[in-house]
Formats: sequence, C-alpha cells, structure tokens
Amino acid sequence: MPPVSARRPIPDATVARLPIYHRSLSQLREKGTSKVSSAQLANMAGLNAAKVRKDLSYLGSYGTRGVGYEVKYLLFQIDRELGLAKDLGVAILGLGNLGRALANYGGFGDSGFPVAALLDNDQTKVGTTYNGVKISHLNDLAGVVVAERIAIAIIATPAHVAQEVTDQIVAAGVTSILNFAPTTVTVPDHVTLRKVDLASELQILGFYQHRDTDIAEAS
Repeated sequence: MPPVSARRPIPDATVARLPIYHRSLSQLREKGTSKVSSAQLANMAGLNAAKVRKDLSYLGSYGTRGVGYEVKYLLFQIDRELGLAKDLGVAILGLGNLGRALANYGGFGDSGFPVAALLDNDQTKVGTTYNGVKISHLNDLAGVVVAERIAIAIIATPAHVAQEVTDQIVAAGVTSILNFAPTTVTVPDHVTLRKVDLASELQILGFYQHRDTDIAEAS
C-alpha cells in the first residue's frame, strides 16, 4: 500500500461515499464474510462497480482480480481515512429537544465519535448530567474543548444564537462543525462546516411527492 503522501488526493464526492462503503463492509464483517467483489459492494451501496473500484483506488486499495477485496483490511483503510481509528470527541451545543435527541443517539459512539461534552446557557441545566455526560455552560467551551479533547462540535441551538455559538467554537480551536441550527452560519476558510437542514430536506421530499402525485393523476 502506498504511503499517504504518495496517494492521490481523495475527491469530495469519494469522501461522501466512504461512509456508505463503511456501513456495507461492517455488515459483511458481522456476517463473517472475508472477501467482497467490487460488484457485490456496488450492489450493497447502490452504485456501479466501476465507481467503487475508482473510489477505492484513492485509498491505495485495488483488490485482486477474481478474488476481490479483503473486508477487514478495506474497513481498516476507510477507518483510517475517516478518522475512526481513534475516537474523536464530540461536543453538542444546545440542549433543547434536538440537542437532547442527538445526545441520546448511540450511533455517534458506535461510529467512533463519542459525545464527550454537552453545553448550554440555561443555568437550570448547567451542572446536571444528561445521558451520563455533565452539562457545562457555553461560556466554558474553551476549557471543555481542551479537557475533553473535542474534535467536532455540533450546533443544536436556536437560529438566533447559532452564529455567536459558531464564533465561540472557532475561537476555542475546533475546526470541524456540524450545524443543525435552522440558519446559515459562516466560518473561516480553515474550518470545515457541514449543515443538516431537516426542514429543507422535507421540502425537497415534498416537491418530489407533489410531482409524482401530479404525474400519477395525469396518467
């Protein structure tokens, strides 16, 4: 396998598909499957085999003709690229209904992203624990980031404070942010920001539902 510095940069589109491959490979490992072909993996991931082979080539993994890929080793490679080889601490900022739901989600820890910190500015919540994690005040974010080795921050605050909280996160040195707040926030170029807009996703689904209904009624 080529060293990291010798491999081609991984395109964003390929990075977006790595979690899909990871989930499929994890299912195969649980079944005791040791080898998988690009065609089998493509079928599980809902892609075509040529795209799978190209994506995996960016990891330095080319498989063996007639044999396929080793499931465990391919998982190891993807774990490494996604930062799953070591746990990356996650902080959730905002403990309203959404924040509590995220804090309850066990999939973060199972995926290598344990929720290590919870923060809110409600004094009635600060100092209490939720799902085994102590709730700290948002003003203490910088210290919490250092103490808990926070690598990723999740914003689950109301929209009107999301940018202020984002600025606090950046100032605390966290460079990976997942924004669930129903608003757009801005970050410096060195910070990676991903947005999960649940309302927009529902509206997009509504568009397709409306279109399909119109087509069905017209036919």
